[in-house]
Amino acid sequence: MLGVGLLTGAVTGSWLAGDSGDGGARSAYAEAGELWHSVPVDQLFPPTVQGKGAGPGGADRTWTRVAVAPDGDCAGAFDRLLAKVLDPVGCSRLLRATYTDATQSYVTTVGLLFTKADAAAMTSLAGRFEKEGLGRRTDLMPLPYAAKDTVAEGFGAPQRGSWTVSVLTDAPVVVYAVSGWADDRTVDEPEPAEEAIESGATSAPAQAGLGHEAQGLADRVERALRKNVGAPTEHPS
Repeated sequence: MLGVGLLTGAVTGSWLAGDSGDGGARSAYAEAGELWHSVPVDQLFPPTVQGKGAGPGGADRTWTRVAVAPDGDCAGAFDRLLAKVLDPVGCSRLLRATYTDATQSYVTTVGLLFTKADAAAMTSLAGRFEKEGLGRRTDLMPLPYAAKDTVAEGFGAPQRGSWTVSVLTDAPVVVYAVSGWADDRTVDEPEPAEEAIESGATSAPAQAGLGHEAQGLADRVERALRKNVGAPTEHPS
């Protein structure tokens, strides 16, 4: 989802088209923060995600959801250092799902961290990611969600190959994705998606398209999130 530029987040008000005045912006911001309990999981993490042009060289991608984590707080969901970086915006709820591609060669976990922060705090954190290059640091990679009896069962921290983190500024949400191979191989030198998708990138994650897996899924999950702001929803039973 994320359109272009996951690391710096979306421009404030980008999903508020049609709203007028600060009241509308504040309302949409607050509404976005409540989506975790008002929108069915299949709308936030669709069972199948189409990625037209999302692969290397503009190839199409199709991802199938293999697992959804129980929603909860952020305890133990991030490595210690990333948890510390995210701590200023708090954790209201964390939603995660893991997908595989059509060939079941890759696995990717996508996460939606709903924070407790106001727009100023989110903008401040997004600024830190931008200025300090936090989204490119391998010690700040998100953790994957591995589920038993799925192709992602062996997708642990050592298997992380590429990742992206986007701190939104028009919603209290951090969107992230982390990808790896489905055969449980470890990755000695992970590469951020921002670099892995560049033309001419030669790292193993880049050559395999792991950056495109992480970036493509994160982009589309963010788009699904945005579509639900202002839209009528069913409340999950």
